[in-house]
Amino acid sequence: MRAGYALDGSGGCIASARRHVAAFLDRARTEHRLPVSQRTRDLAQLVASELVTNAHKYAPGPVLMELRISAGRVDIVVWDSDPAIPAARSADPGRVGQHGMEIIKAVAEDLFVEQEAVGKRITARLNLAGTPSVA
Repeated sequence: MRAGYALDGSGGCIASARRHVAAFLDRARTEHRLPVSQRTRDLAQLVASELVTNAHKYAPGPVLMELRISAGRVDIVVWDSDPAIPAARSADPGRVGQHGMEIIKAVAEDLFVEQEAVGKRITARLNLAGTPSVA
């Protein structure tokens, strides 16, 4: 199962991304009878929100989001026009903001960042059943 979305890069694109994730995972659960936990649905919306927020803040122009389900996992893929590779910063409870990559790394099973000819593509992977897989 796969779906792609072009987001306009405006402030409303963050809420739009969350809605797309929720609808996609609801379809996976109801139409395809896949075991999508509420935890995964919530975390996928959070991850999409953080990735699209970063794209909105740091990369001019549109944002592309792709959602894919395979082998019991959901991939949230976000492309933006900024080639800079984001990094999680060290923990600092006094820092306001800039915790997005820390959050994503904490909840994602895997995280991949790929530079492209234009911009970058970030993929965060979550287990559909809501439990971490055993490696």
